[in-house]
Amino acid sequence: MKPFLASFISLGIAAASCGLAHAQYPSKPITFVIPFAAGGDSDLSGRNVAQHAQKYLNSQPIVAVNRVGASGTIAAAAVRAAPADGYTLLVARIATHAIMPALDSKLSYKWNDFTMLSLIELNPFICFVKGDSPWKNAAELIASTRAYPGKLNYSTSGVGTSQNMSVQYLMTLAGLTRDHAVGIHYKGGGEVTTAVLGGQVHFACNNAPTVIPQVKAGALRGMFVMPARLAEIPDVPSAREAGFPDMEKIVGWTALMGPPGLPREVVDRWVDTFARLAKDPDWQQGNARIGGIAAIRSPAETEKFVREQYELYDKLVGALGIRQ
Repeated sequence: MKPFLASFISLGIAAASCGLAHAQYPSKPITFVIPFAAGGDSDLSGRNVAQHAQKYLNSQPIVAVNRVGASGTIAAAAVRAAPADGYTLLVARIATHAIMPALDSKLSYKWNDFTMLSLIELNPFICFVKGDSPWKNAAELIASTRAYPGKLNYSTSGVGTSQNMSVQYLMTLAGLTRDHAVGIHYKGGGEVTTAVLGGQVHFACNNAPTVIPQVKAGALRGMFVMPARLAEIPDVPSAREAGFPDMEKIVGWTALMGPPGLPREVVDRWVDTFARLAKDPDWQQGNARIGGIAAIRSPAETEKFVREQYELYDKLVGALGIRQ
């Protein structure tokens, strides 16, 4: 056989094999590792994708597994070490890929030690007080915090969480120190909201779903919302309108990632799947029900977004002197 003909045949076989691999993936169930407990934002978002993506992935089941602990880093580390075959994927969150990599210098992975597949959705954030609170807006709350350092407190779900870091960022933007308000730690986001409702703390910032119904009922008063006004609570100003435009960067989010070195055909299959999900009314409705803002993006765009989020918290952690 002539050399050029042999090379041509080899290239054809390689191309065909690549196409076959693309068509075959997935050929068995896929596992979504969710780093937080059932019922939380990452759990609901991951399961919504799992439910509706299956029909675009050879009808293979997607099994959601909750692996909680250490602010999500146990799950992230497990996926980081998993085989790079596309069958073990991480439902990543702001804690796993922005806050904890910035906060913990001994973490076993870096934020970019993963194959980015897509951002999934954003979760609006709200800073709020009790409905009968004496503070009518954010400026009044900040003024009291400045006037009475250490006297006001807020609820969080732990040091390395968005509920805690959002308040710390607000204090920084207002020219206050981390000690001007005292953080009271609770077990989860639901308790963060309940603590304000019960008058156990003065204020908090939290993901929107647990807050919106209480604001609508008048039990809570929204100081401002990130990144923009919400149709459900149109009277609550945006962070920019409240005088804190940089707080727009504080937003919850979910992304899908895999171990480093996922094959190109696996990445391409997920890119195609997310493009289909973006037009899928069932996925869109499910996302809206859990309070998410659809934010599907390319792998490159996802990596850029996650990098910016990591850099935000890396800078904040450094300024506060709380790096571990």
